[in-house]
Amino acid sequence: MMYRFHIPDFMRHFRLNMILADYMKKFPERFRDGVTIASVYGAFPNMLWNGGRYLAGRFDPRIMPEVLKAFNSRGIACRFTLTNPMIEEKHLSDPFCNAVMKAADNGMNEAIVFSPLLEEHLRKNFPSMKLTSSTCKEIRNRDALLNELEKDYSLVVLDYNFNNDFELLENLPHKEKCELLIDPCCSPACERRGEHYRSIGRSQIKNTESIAKTHRPCDPEDFRCPAMLKTLYQTTDSPLHISPELIYGKYTEMGYSNFKIEGRSVPDINVLENYVYYMVRPEYKDAARLEMLLRLTGKIKYFE
Repeated sequence: MMYRFHIPDFMRHFRLNMILADYMKKFPERFRDGVTIASVYGAFPNMLWNGGRYLAGRFDPRIMPEVLKAFNSRGIACRFTLTNPMIEEKHLSDPFCNAVMKAADNGMNEAIVFSPLLEEHLRKNFPSMKLTSSTCKEIRNRDALLNELEKDYSLVVLDYNFNNDFELLENLPHKEKCELLIDPCCSPACERRGEHYRSIGRSQIKNTESIAKTHRPCDPEDFRCPAMLKTLYQTTDSPLHISPELIYGKYTEMGYSNFKIEGRSVPDINVLENYVYYMVRPEYKDAARLEMLLRLTGKIKYFE
């Protein structure tokens, strides 16, 4: 059985994810059987199409090919979070976003989509890019989910409110196309979730426009959500949480093999704890955590 993990973020957590990939190659016996990094998701700074988490700042495009190569050469896809729900027709011609897609359109990399406008643009202009349907769509209706699973997506990230709806999960078709967000920080059935995504989308567009006009980034809209500050162990008692024991037992027995770890906007140390919690064998957790932390902080350069 393969356990395909989709992890954050190829820019914000670049160094951490390189360390993880190299540690897995050096010490495969310390990880649970069948664990693999299927993709690392995120976006480059100043990508107007980005959604889900606000990504500010500027970016030297000369770095882009090196980032893609670093992951692709290790057999890991870069999966772009192109989930801005505020996309309009005029945004489809954004030169930087199109340049990124052109560089990434090699048959290995992927995009997560929300906007039908942007999805159509990607299918037409970057046909080698695999597309994933985003959890940001908030598909909570069973019939709507069944319809989504019949569409031409490589994966569909389920709304995390379905995480422990075992009656639905047992009977879904195309389980190989389903991806489960296993560590959500959001509250169940959050009524502010959609507006939060829209606020992030507006802020992303505003930031891109500000840099184009003034060469300076701008602050995002003041949308406060205390749930986003939670650490891993502040979420484990949530009814949305999926534990390692359930992943390697119940969920895979049902036929699910794609699991998404969130953490694009939290510190490296918190993301590392998620990796150890979900992927490392229990008897190696302390050693793996320490050795990867030492590498992350520059205390050791190589794994012995």
